[in-house]
Amino acid sequence: MGVLSSVLGFFGFGIGTSIGLVIGYYMFIYFLPTDVKDPKIRPLAEEDSITLQRLLPEIPLWVKNPDFDRLDWLNKFVQNMWPYLDTAICTTAKNIAKPIIAEQIPKYKIQSVEFETLTLGTLPPTFQGMKVYVTDEKELIMEPSFKWAGNPNITIAVKAFGLKATVQVVDLQVFAVPRITLKPLLSVFPCFANIYVSLMDKPHVDFGLKLLGGDVMAIPGFYRVVQELIKDQVANMYLWPKALEVQIMDPTQAMKKPVGILDVKVLRAMKLKKKDLLGKSDPYVKLKLTEEKLTAKRTTVKHSNLNPEWNEEFNFVVKDPNTQALEIDVYDWEQVGTHDEMGMNVVPLKDLTPDEPKVLTLDLLKNMNPNDPQNEKSRGQLVMEVSYKPFKEDEIPNDIEDSSMIQKAPEGTPAGGGLLVVIVHEAEDIEGKYHTNPHVRLLFRGEERKTKRLKKSRDPKWEDEFQYTLDEPPTNDKIHVEVVSTSSRMGLLHPKESLGYVTISLADVVNNRRINEKYHLIDSKNGRIQIEMQWRTSS
Repeated sequence: MGVLSSVLGFFGFGIGTSIGLVIGYYMFIYFLPTDVKDPKIRPLAEEDSITLQRLLPEIPLWVKNPDFDRLDWLNKFVQNMWPYLDTAICTTAKNIAKPIIAEQIPKYKIQSVEFETLTLGTLPPTFQGMKVYVTDEKELIMEPSFKWAGNPNITIAVKAFGLKATVQVVDLQVFAVPRITLKPLLSVFPCFANIYVSLMDKPHVDFGLKLLGGDVMAIPGFYRVVQELIKDQVANMYLWPKALEVQIMDPTQAMKKPVGILDVKVLRAMKLKKKDLLGKSDPYVKLKLTEEKLTAKRTTVKHSNLNPEWNEEFNFVVKDPNTQALEIDVYDWEQVGTHDEMGMNVVPLKDLTPDEPKVLTLDLLKNMNPNDPQNEKSRGQLVMEVSYKPFKEDEIPNDIEDSSMIQKAPEGTPAGGGLLVVIVHEAEDIEGKYHTNPHVRLLFRGEERKTKRLKKSRDPKWEDEFQYTLDEPPTNDKIHVEVVSTSSRMGLLHPKESLGYVTISLADVVNNRRINEKYHLIDSKNGRIQIEMQWRTSS
């Protein structure tokens, strides 16, 4: 009996203690005083110095410190965008948290941790001001004062040992002054390579944590322990000079400088396969250097010729001969519709010997897949001469733009004249009254040329090139550019409609060698068209 009474006493003590703790927890949570009186409001002038000192932290930094600028515009922007930012931030937070949770939960023998609800609420954060530092380095440093007293609803379900517990985070407050550094600054969009985020002081974090229906943070001493733990953990990771680094782009690639010039001379093509059912094809060649976003360069169109000769020269700025390659595409020009591809090939620059011209005879392929049986079909050959000329140390330019380099006119161009190149890039905000199927009509010295026709497009992109061989510079000439829409149906009362036009003087092209501008279309409400023109001479 003595042993039995001891065992029963032990279990009775354990059960009684557990029940007492649960009852005490709920009594503490739910029997807090409710007769809280409203605070008295008095004019600020009547307050004493101690009260004013208490209010000082709530005064915006731009009031207390002239180095901080107001950010009313940013607060208004965040307020209007908050419903969308809420969804985007929560989705990103879930994607970041999932792999971290999956890695950590096995250590604590937890089955799963899942977000049941995750929303940041309806109250957006506010920025009390921002300080911007100007340095001699290629960087931009900003310190915004960030405050957020939100009403989020974050519910996390934890499963362990066959049991499920739900934890809800409410009434979240975060006050922090992060330092955001954008560096290095580049001349390539978005104009910076990395974002560094540091905290200049430990952040203030306050929140409610509901477990089993009660607020755990109301337990004496627990609130302070959790808050200090969060502050210390965040500070250990991101307190300045430590930082969170987010890479936007590879700075080594963005800051590459030119190391040489690739000279390309397209000589001729042989035994091309015609793409048209009637008559012969009208081939031309497009050349582009990989890892560059510049417009591809094109030869002239050789009409009705399957063995064309061009003898046209082009040059490209090379930034990395070990990784870049010359892409070659041969197309069949079509007056209406898309141009048909006749074949392609690639020349890696690493296969070229510097300063040694090399004549290549390339087989035209369907694609660059060596296992594709379609590449066994003969599509003709392209003969070209290539030469890579690396810069010497004293020849490396500090700043060079490939798009501004004007290549020479091809052989056979009149000595006193040159080659006028007109590239129709794109248009925007054009709209017809009856239909919008635009193409561009060029009228120069009585000759009319047209781009391909695009269907149902208010922002068409053509990228069509036209060339005019002239005996003398067109200093006193003009070119008429008109956007025209043609109906796709037969028998309409309005088969053709003008969407706007512009007449461009060519004097600037001759003087500057190249212009690339957007022109407002006459007789169009908001329409604009981008036209690039080059004047190439043999000298």
